[in-house]
Amino acid sequence: MNDAQVSSNVVWHNGQVSREDKEARNGHKGAVLWFTGLSGSGKSTLSHAVEHQLFQMGAQTTVLDGDNVRHGLCGDLGFSDIARWENIRRIGEVSKLFVDTGTIVLTAFISPFQEDRRVVRALHQRGDFIEVYCAASLGKCEQRDVKGLYKRARQGEIKDFTGVSSPYETPEHAEITVDTGEMTLEESVTAVVNLLIEKGVIKHR
Repeated sequence: MNDAQVSSNVVWHNGQVSREDKEARNGHKGAVLWFTGLSGSGKSTLSHAVEHQLFQMGAQTTVLDGDNVRHGLCGDLGFSDIARWENIRRIGEVSKLFVDTGTIVLTAFISPFQEDRRVVRALHQRGDFIEVYCAASLGKCEQRDVKGLYKRARQGEIKDFTGVSSPYETPEHAEITVDTGEMTLEESVTAVVNLLIEKGVIKHR
C-alpha cells in the first residue's frame, strides 16, 4: 500500500452511547465468532445455524459470510496470498465495528493463514475474538463439494485453491475445535453456544 492509499488527518470519534450501554440493552456482550476451516468444512452452515439459535435466545447477531462479502465489500479482490490477507483485514475491521455495537458477529471465512488470523485477533479486545475451527478432513470436504470446486482445482482450472494448490494452516490456539466432519449440526451448534455461555458472552435462557 503506498502513501496515496493511506488515510490521513482522520480522528476517531466516540459517540454518546457506549458499548456497555448497547450491551446492556442487548442483554449480552459483543463478540466475534471466527469460523475457519477448509472449503466444505461447514463454516457457513454452522455459523448460520448458531446465529439462528442465538436469535431464538434474543441475541443481536449478524453473519459475515465469505462468498457474500466478495459480492460487495471485497469484490475487487482475487485469491492470491496478498488478496486473501486484505480480504481478512477488511473483515476484521468490519467485525470490530459490529462488536463495538454489542453485536455477536459470526464470520465464515477459510482464512487459511495463522498470521492473518493472529492479526485479526489483535484488532479486538481480549476475550472478544473467539476462533472456531471447523475441523472436517480434506477427504470429507471433497465428498461434500457440491460446487465441484475441488475437482476443478485438481484439474488446474482454479489456482491458489486452499487444500489443493494453497496451504491451510491449522489453528494452534482456537477457542474451540468442532469436528464438523463427524458431529451432527445440532451437536456442533450446542458446542458453540455452550462455549459462549461459559465465557459469559450470553446468559443461559
